[in-house]
Amino acid sequence: MAMDAHLLEFLGLLLRWLHVIAGIAWIGSSFYFIWLDNSLEPPPPGSEAAKKGVAGELWAVHGGGFYNPQKYAVAPAALPEKLHWFKWEAYTTWLSGTALLVVVYWLRAQVMMVEPSLMALTPWQAVGVGFASMVGSWIVYDGLCRSPLGKNDALLGAVIFALMTALAWGLGRVFGGRAMFIHVGTSIGTIMVANVAMIIIPGQRRMVEAMRAGRAPDAMDGKRAKQRSVHNNYFTLPVLFIMISNHYASTFAHRHAWAILTLMAAAGVSIRHFFNRRHKGVLEWRYPAMGAVLLAAVAWWTVPRLPPLPRVEGPVTLDQVRAIVGQRCVTCHSPVPTFQGLTQPPAGVVLTTADAINQNSQRIFQQVVATRTMPLANATQMTDMERAIIARWVADSGRAK
Repeated sequence: MAMDAHLLEFLGLLLRWLHVIAGIAWIGSSFYFIWLDNSLEPPPPGSEAAKKGVAGELWAVHGGGFYNPQKYAVAPAALPEKLHWFKWEAYTTWLSGTALLVVVYWLRAQVMMVEPSLMALTPWQAVGVGFASMVGSWIVYDGLCRSPLGKNDALLGAVIFALMTALAWGLGRVFGGRAMFIHVGTSIGTIMVANVAMIIIPGQRRMVEAMRAGRAPDAMDGKRAKQRSVHNNYFTLPVLFIMISNHYASTFAHRHAWAILTLMAAAGVSIRHFFNRRHKGVLEWRYPAMGAVLLAAVAWWTVPRLPPLPRVEGPVTLDQVRAIVGQRCVTCHSPVPTFQGLTQPPAGVVLTTADAINQNSQRIFQQVVATRTMPLANATQMTDMERAIIARWVADSGRAK
């Protein structure tokens, strides 16, 4: 069993590494091409580039060399022999991310996803809800883009954002905050990769096939691909926040985690819009200012506010706290965890000695009392009185800050 758990954990490490590498490549290309599109200048009338059908071009210097990328209004007169396709970055990111979702969440659904206080689900029911959220999000999003609403980019963006907010709220009624965050992220990621696989790449293939057959490519294929590519660009910062959010319990463990996620996503979209406009030569400081206000609001809203706890009479000793930690926490936080699926103590925190408990008192208070994210899914059934005893001990010892 220990070997199986170790191999599963190491597989998670490799998948996370691959996911980050592929994600950097995909997001990097997305940022670059949106910047390139927004930075292109039309060639002078009558110039050689204009005669070739170039709609915009750019001169740049990087790495000791000069570059002159050009974008055609539809397509060049002749198809070049070598044509690079940007797709594997997207596919690898989604495949590795989904595999990581399965290893970390779906195979451990009882602990990572099921929240009995919210909804009594079996692990497979929880996985089914997660899978449905990914597939359903793409179906609804794609339908909106193909509808008449898809012709109004601003209104379409507002509706998509509202539906993503509704998804966060709905999943927050089923899962705990951590699982809700990650499944909103995988839903957005599924939309992004489906945009590439089902809209952008097929449209580009049709354009290439038309040129090979001697026909003029359909400009609508290019317009649809551009729209979905821009959507992907705006999705990136919210997704990146979700990827790192599980390190910050004050966000996903908040009583209104869905609203925290919405505010963070709105801040990311606003900041991304500033850069996209800036690359077009338009400097609009109201967008980063709006993002800063939203982030400040989250910072204020997520300040730990202790939930009501039972009254604890008299002083609390370290021995009392150590007994609680020994019963409720050391199954995970010991040199060799006995909790199923773990081979190392989470975050490297070992709580088997009095010195270790003293040293980690602030962390224990934050995770056990302030955010209640530990024990994970309260698998060891820590009581409110035990949390109150820990809170009183931290307060009495002058460690509460």
